[in-house]
Amino acid sequence: MPEKKKRDIEKPKQGDMTVREAGHLGGEKVKEKYGPEFYSEIGQKGGEKTAETHGREFYQEIGHKGGETVKEKYGPEFYSEIGHEGGQKVKDLIEKGKKVEEEEKQ
Repeated sequence: MPEKKKRDIEKPKQGDMTVREAGHLGGEKVKEKYGPEFYSEIGQKGGEKTAETHGREFYQEIGHKGGETVKEKYGPEFYSEIGHEGGQKVKDLIEKGKKVEEEEKQ
């Protein structure tokens, strides 16, 4: 079979969709048919199967690799920054909770 050259390859017709667009459309159809919680369920099943197959060490290893990648990309001070932001969020939530309790007492 002769090899196709670049000029021989047909260009997509107007209205054709990309693989990405088709995947997105398919995902939307599945969500419409089974509901958004379907993805949580299959994700949980997949996670359980992965844990069963690979063990706890697998998750430790991929977590460590991910952490190293983030540290390389954003620097070690990134963890201090997001830790501070998380602490501030908790502080704000505690203050809001206390205000609600005070309002309920009155």
